[in-house]
Amino acid sequence: MAESTPENWAAADRWLAAALLPHDPELDAAVTAQREAALPEIEVAPVAGKLLHLLARLVGAQRILEIGTLGGYSTIWLARALPAGGTLVTIEAEPAHAGVARGSIDRAGVGDRVDVRVGPALDVLPTLAGPFDLVFIDADKESNTAYLDWAARLGRPGGLVVLDNIGRDGEIVRDDSSDPKVRGTREAIEMLGSDPRFDATALQTVGVKGWDGVAIAILTGEAGTGAVAGDATP
Repeated sequence: MAESTPENWAAADRWLAAALLPHDPELDAAVTAQREAALPEIEVAPVAGKLLHLLARLVGAQRILEIGTLGGYSTIWLARALPAGGTLVTIEAEPAHAGVARGSIDRAGVGDRVDVRVGPALDVLPTLAGPFDLVFIDADKESNTAYLDWAARLGRPGGLVVLDNIGRDGEIVRDDSSDPKVRGTREAIEMLGSDPRFDATALQTVGVKGWDGVAIAILTGEAGTGAVAGDATP
């Protein structure tokens, strides 16, 4: 039996991607553009990109909100799931990252349905009008609870919220962690479990992203526990 090691996790992930996902030059080009621009190598794994694509199709998404564009890799996966006339708003704090993303999104042929907003997400979110059918959160982990609050406000009842990177190499079990990313992730998971606006679960994963994971929630349409301190009302 194969050992459970990061190397074998990654090998299995690559095998699954090769078996399930056809060669895609536009997505490959998006990753190449990120590498050439020296962006952080933190885009979603290919199999996770396909999961986002399938979730958007399953919920019948016509409007998608993405918090954290990076180089546009996940944006392309999500945009391809939209029907004719569908729209995706994606928020990126770094102008240079947004520029790389726009090039890749246009090259992939989905630029007509993607609106890239540049600026800190907590500044951009109050300017948006819902409802969105799916909200994908993949930005700074310290602000996860604020992003979840906005997802509940801007998403429609029955819509989906997907929160990425919840595994934190297993550090989420540490209530004494001083890592702000771990603390932000723990607070987000606790919020998903206690706030009546969400009906959620989470899965830890292993693969090319190491020990990682994702949380998925349905928006219930119930009243929440109140806005996160410091946020404006849309």
